[in-house]
Formats: sequence, C-alpha cells, structure tokens
Amino acid sequence: MTPQIEIDEHRALRAAVATLGAKYGRTYITRTIAEGRPPTELWQEAGKLGYLGVNLPEEHGGGGGGITELSIVLEELGAAGSPLLMLVVSPAICGTVIARFGTEHQKQTWLPGLADGSLLMAFGITEPDAGSNSHRITTTARRDGADWLLTGRKVFISGVDMADAVLIVGRTEDARTGRLKPCLFIVPTDAEGFHRRPIDMELNTAEKQFELTLDDVRLPADALVGDGDAGLLQLFAGLNPERIMTAAFAIGMGRYALSRAIEYARDRTVWKTPIGAHQAIAHPLAQAHIDLELARLMMQKAAHLYDAGDDVGAGEAANMAKYAAGEACVRAVDQAVHTLGGNGLTREFGLASLITAARVARIAPVSREMILNYVSHQTLGLPKSY
Repeated sequence: MTPQIEIDEHRALRAAVATLGAKYGRTYITRTIAEGRPPTELWQEAGKLGYLGVNLPEEHGGGGGGITELSIVLEELGAAGSPLLMLVVSPAICGTVIARFGTEHQKQTWLPGLADGSLLMAFGITEPDAGSNSHRITTTARRDGADWLLTGRKVFISGVDMADAVLIVGRTEDARTGRLKPCLFIVPTDAEGFHRRPIDMELNTAEKQFELTLDDVRLPADALVGDGDAGLLQLFAGLNPERIMTAAFAIGMGRYALSRAIEYARDRTVWKTPIGAHQAIAHPLAQAHIDLELARLMMQKAAHLYDAGDDVGAGEAANMAKYAAGEACVRAVDQAVHTLGGNGLTREFGLASLITAARVARIAPVSREMILNYVSHQTLGLPKSY
C-alpha cells in the first residue's frame, strides 16, 4: 500500500481552515492595514475554533498536534489572502519552546492563552549589530539577588504592540567558565524598563515591527525558561518551527497570487482568445505551481521530522524548505503581477503589495545566503567561510 503524503485528518483541516480564510479574505487584511490595526477578529475566531493552538499539548488547552498541523493552518489562511504572521511567532516559536522546556507553572500560565488566542507572545532575538547570530548577542541578564536584570536592544521584533510578553534571547555568564551563554526569558511588555519604538517600514502589513530597549528590566527567577545551561538547544528548538512556518507563510502567499493570475488568465480575452491559452502565459504559471508544490513537499518533510523528534534532520530540512518556499513565492508573485500587466499594479487586484511582502520570505528570519552557508558546510561538508 502506498503511504499517503497527507492523511485524511490533515486534508479535513485544510478544508476547514480554507473555509475560515475565505470568510475573511484579502479584503479584510487590506482593510486592517489601512486602518492601522491588527487582524483581531480573524485571530480571535481562529483561536475559538482551535486553530491557533493546534500544535500545543492537549493538557494545556491545545490540539495535541504538531508543526505539521500548524503549518497547514498558516498556509491555508495565506492561500485565502488572509495570513496571520503571528502564527509564526506566538504558538510556533514561543508556544513550542515553553511546551518543550518551560516549567509547569510557565506552561499553565501561558499555553492555554496562546492556544485560544487570549494571550499572545512576540519573539526577540535579532539585534542591531548581531542580526540573528546568537553567538554575538549582547543582551545580557545578570543576577540581582533572586531576580534577573535584563539589558540590551532588539530590532525587527514583530507584533510587540499586540503581545502580552516577549520571549527574549539574552545571555548570562557561566559561573564555571565566565563565558556568556544564551538563555531565554519571558518578559512582560508592561515591565518597567521595557521600551518599544515602531520602525517605519515600506512594507505594509497588519503586524508592525519594533525596536526594543531593555533598561535593567527586573524579572523574577521564574522568568527564565527551562534550564539555563541548555539555552542553545532550547533556542534552536524554536528556530526550526520558525523556518517551517515561514515556508508555510510563503507558500500560502504564492498560492494566493497564483490563483488570482490563473483566474485572470482564464477570463481575460484578447483577439477572441483567453490569454491563458498562450504558452507564454500558461507555462510560467505552470512552472510557478510546480515550484510551490516542490517547496511544500520539503516543508512537509521538515515538519514531519520535527514532530518526530529528529531535531538534526529537521534543521536541515527546515532550512531547505524556507529557502525553496521563499524563492517559489517571489517567482509566483512576480509572474502573477506580470500576467495581469497594468492591472497587476492596481489596488483593485491587490497583488502589487505582495511584491514587497514576498521579498520578506527571502530575507527573514534567515537570509537565503546563510541557508546556503548552512547547507554548504553542514550537508556537503565544505569548509566554513566565516
């Protein structure tokens, strides 16, 4: 018997989420962007239906699934034109890290709210001088009695204005070696000394980007997530889902753009013939579809490996999936806009704004060049260049 690529439960989840996405669609997202507010209604309904926490443990209010299921949710919402960027951050990164490594108190405090959408967490790793290089992070935490004092800066942190807390990647001093080691802290956004500044972006999204300044933010001892000696392991346990979910985001966006182009190519008639009958139009759209499907296969592989507990295998596959999906998304959006010609640049068809958004999938959360570096020396065994 041939094994299924996707089981019946997953196909049913796709169909259900697609129905929710169609209820809101691209018009809803563009309206929230114009109004300068987050997509609260969609977020709350997705939480009520159990989609936001589908990857979190059942005993803490989640669906008991994994990143496989959560990536389906994000992809299908994206394919409907209404993706939720904070799905990448709140349940995928923060929820996963807390579920795997958090104390029982942290799990009880955060996971039920993350699952139903009543609580939301942002994730802070990127710094002005370090990017996402965890070895150069300068945000530091030092002991002050039983408390921690956290000081540093973060940039390009999504959705801080929506969040109840930020999972901050900092560094602490190892008492044995004196070297700094990465640690993760849950930092409430209303903490004294926690300051945020919106970054003026050309990219128009419902979720805003922020620079954070942490000025001796005092945190209780239990703000530290998990084992202080396992910070790097815990960090990468969150970064693999981030890459998989970014791939889902890109694939959904590419599918949405492609669907609009296909619809236009079927209906638009020039010289009595639909333009989609011409191979110069049809073949690039077919190629874009193939690229998206191939990227989805790698994303499914990465999600399966991660959910099976193979962190090493998932790391390689997640990076490849993010790379493939980012490239496929950019090409699909570009071809969709080109198919519509001048109409592709109008607000009516809503594709031009995706040109900028699609580039994000190449840049964040890790650039395609760093992924190529990873594959070069981790997979191919070539020497490092840095």
